[in-house]
Amino acid sequence: MFCFQCEQTDRTGQTPGCAGARGNCGKTPVTADLQDLLVHAVKGIAQYASRARVLGAGDDDAARFVLFSMFTTLTNVNFTPTRFVSLLREAEGVRNRVRERYEEAARARGLVPEALSGPATWSPEPDLDGMLRQAAEVGVRAGLDVVGPDVVGLRALCLYGLKGVCAYAHHATVLGLHDPKVYAEVEDLLSFLADNPTDPDQLLERALRVGMLNLDVMRLLDAANTGTFGSPQPTAVRTTPVAGKAILVSGHDLKDLAALLEQTAGTGINVYTHGEMLPAHGYPALRAHEHLVGNYGGAWHEQQVEFARFPGPILMTSNCIIEPHLSYRHRIFTTGPVGWPGVRHLTEDFRPVIQAAMAMPGFAETEEPERAITVGFARDAVLSVTDRIVDAVRQGAVRHFFLIGGCDGPTPGRNYFTDLALSAPQDSVILTLGCNKYRFNDHDFGSIGGIPRLLDLGQCNDTYSAITIALRLAKEFGCDVNELPLTLALSWMEQKAVAVLLSLLALGIRNIHLGPDLPGFLTPNLVARIVDEFGLRTVGDPAEDIATALGRR
Repeated sequence: MFCFQCEQTDRTGQTPGCAGARGNCGKTPVTADLQDLLVHAVKGIAQYASRARVLGAGDDDAARFVLFSMFTTLTNVNFTPTRFVSLLREAEGVRNRVRERYEEAARARGLVPEALSGPATWSPEPDLDGMLRQAAEVGVRAGLDVVGPDVVGLRALCLYGLKGVCAYAHHATVLGLHDPKVYAEVEDLLSFLADNPTDPDQLLERALRVGMLNLDVMRLLDAANTGTFGSPQPTAVRTTPVAGKAILVSGHDLKDLAALLEQTAGTGINVYTHGEMLPAHGYPALRAHEHLVGNYGGAWHEQQVEFARFPGPILMTSNCIIEPHLSYRHRIFTTGPVGWPGVRHLTEDFRPVIQAAMAMPGFAETEEPERAITVGFARDAVLSVTDRIVDAVRQGAVRHFFLIGGCDGPTPGRNYFTDLALSAPQDSVILTLGCNKYRFNDHDFGSIGGIPRLLDLGQCNDTYSAITIALRLAKEFGCDVNELPLTLALSWMEQKAVAVLLSLLALGIRNIHLGPDLPGFLTPNLVARIVDEFGLRTVGDPAEDIATALGRR
């Protein structure tokens, strides 16, 4: 195996990347190689699908299979080799169906169907050993000795951004919101990668296209979430337990949470959110369930300790799973794209989770005093007080905004984001999203003129809210976004964050502070180019960065 797609990348060797017996995420070589092979397979689907769609023969079911398959290859999503073997066999059938649609559509227009090569001709070997031999030829570093590390890095930048796009788009599709234009662009970009492009300028241009596509997808997901569950509203969320039977839900998928809430209604079981599911409390339709009682625990990387202590079953709905400890492996369940060997996987019917909750003790008593944190400051909530915010800036009550968002993680250096938030001057406002907010969201930041100094915008995909707010403020002040009194500090971990970063770069937003490390797939040459063209910088000393932001240096 070789993998350098996330911030957990092993950097002890000469070349950044996890290799050997196990990745730092817990991924085995078998799983890693099968994931690479699945990406290769969906490129083959996309080669035919993109051409079929141009001829009016698009296959939306195939497109949704591509989204789901790509999602399963994200960091900390699915670790189950048998599931990937099944997806690989299914991919061949989907590819054959799409190929037939393309060829029929071409002949119907009097065209000679193209004879495609590369991933389009791939078929799985009959056994696992054969598939692993195939995977060895199509890994992320394929062709390194011919094209060099810079091209491989740019291919990876496009691919990993696309993985994030596919994850966000999948979340929208499960809520019933589909956009054939998104499917077409995903297919086109994957088909482009299937041809093993070598032009660095073209690759960087396509990476920025991935960023613009991600902006469209986040807008689609925002519409899916708000259209289904209502616009988030500022809501105090209890973080101390309530007496009674309990279920913990982690991940990002609001539809799965909604289904569990409906199935647990009237059972006496209390439901708690964990990790990136915390923002769910801001949605009116979800908050209407009185047995959604609060949030338990913090960011994803603390789950082995927190899940072990939780007196009920756990449901993982999307990325963020890490190896379940034996103390709770028998009571953790997965759904959607998630998987771990030996862990029971469910689809829509959550009765096994409910049965496990009824068999466990739950919390013996309600913990007092009650503690709470406030969520729900999405775009509508913030934009509704735009006039007050603008006036506060013009009057000097608010001097600066700090957007501190992204993924948390266990690696050193992430204390930067804590220190930045806690050191921000009293006349500044902090916007946050993603799970790195757990580093400081229990702190009382106070308010300015009735505006809370800490505004939690939601999950990582709610970057759309942050961008919308920034664009609206720029319009109000009659300036460019880069001229706003705004500092962006983003912590990254996996491929959704890569997609978000590409969106910000595509919008022309400069001087983003990214950390704790830059992605391992970016070579020194690529880092130099991105720094020169976009002003991207690594996180540094919080005090110095604040002084620079406020014009003291």
